[in-house]
Amino acid sequence: MTLLAAALAVCLLVALITILRQRSATALLEQSLRERRTVLNDFLAQGTDSRWSRLCSTANELVAEVNRLNKANTGQLAQLDATLGSLSEAVLIVDPGNYVMFANQAVEAIFPQARNILRQRVEVALHSREFLSFIEQVRAGNAEAQREIEFFSGSESVWIEATGAMIPSLQGGGESWALFVLHDITKQKKLEALRKDFVANVSHELRTPLSIIKGYAETLVDGHRDMRFEDRDQFLRTILRHSERLSSLLEDILTLSRLESKNPGLHRELVLINALVSSIVDDFRSRPPAREHVFELNMDSVIPELLLDPLKLTQVFENLLGNAVKYTAKGSHIRIAVRRKGPELELRVADDGPGIPASDLPHIFERFYRVDKGRSREKGGTGLGLSIVKHIIQLHGGRVWAESEQGKGTTFIIVLPIKSAA
Repeated sequence: MTLLAAALAVCLLVALITILRQRSATALLEQSLRERRTVLNDFLAQGTDSRWSRLCSTANELVAEVNRLNKANTGQLAQLDATLGSLSEAVLIVDPGNYVMFANQAVEAIFPQARNILRQRVEVALHSREFLSFIEQVRAGNAEAQREIEFFSGSESVWIEATGAMIPSLQGGGESWALFVLHDITKQKKLEALRKDFVANVSHELRTPLSIIKGYAETLVDGHRDMRFEDRDQFLRTILRHSERLSSLLEDILTLSRLESKNPGLHRELVLINALVSSIVDDFRSRPPAREHVFELNMDSVIPELLLDPLKLTQVFENLLGNAVKYTAKGSHIRIAVRRKGPELELRVADDGPGIPASDLPHIFERFYRVDKGRSREKGGTGLGLSIVKHIIQLHGGRVWAESEQGKGTTFIIVLPIKSAA
């Protein structure tokens, strides 16, 4: 019994040692794979069994292969980042689980909220149900070549033109990833909207005088023989008035078009601003609509000659003074001031008229914008004067804005740089 028990004990001990060594080998192999390093040589010292040596050699080869594949994958991603990272076009790569695997800097430029989006789901990084639908269509192979998609970010919207294609996974395996090139077309969309609004506004503004001219002319053609002289005279004067308004509108449209072109026709020359403003104000005082208004001119005595376009600056004052006369009551005061403030010249045109509502003030320099549409048309306004003023001042490197309070008048402030014009 003693010998038998001793034999059983020896067998159990050998089996336990074998199991522990197998578990030790497995644990060490797993640790090596996790840490991507070769099996330590001291493990070989645990035994001289050739099977242990083969196991360790195989493990070392496996770890080396994993390291090689990982290095190759890292190299591919680095090469991809170097190639696509500096592109102006946004590039986005998405895996089958909709996780972002690559995004260059241009993606963040288009979507500022999309920071550190790698390994995030695309629906979390970029909020657009339409883009998710486009991703699925690209995977299914039935997507259009290019698609315009609108992304919303608060009150702002971003338009992109998306192109998609399937590529092999950079991590190997049988799965494919979806690659997207995103082109920011937000500016083009805004310009297109402006163009449509401009065409619609021009059509509307032209239609009114043309309809009136056509109607009165048809009445004269059909009944001028039987019409009283007073009625015929009134009809002709109405036709003339709307013809002049039509001519003024077309002239303003052409002026605005020239100012927005690549060659706005700015002819600079040295100008004594005080003399120029004085001559403009004196000319306005003598005009019949302005004779009952009071013009107050206040100018600094020492202002250097400025390099300006005198004709275009005259057009600016013609618009501002014309509006002041047009929209204020007879006897109103119109104050013009010319001040030097450091490196800048400040020009002010102020009236004591009805003022502009706060809600309208941010829009008055927009094309065809009118605070009181009916009243503006009655007085012959085209809705383009202040937009022309803004363009001319910006071409001179300056800025213009308005300050107003209802019932207390309006002040237009123009600031021109002296340093850059000297």
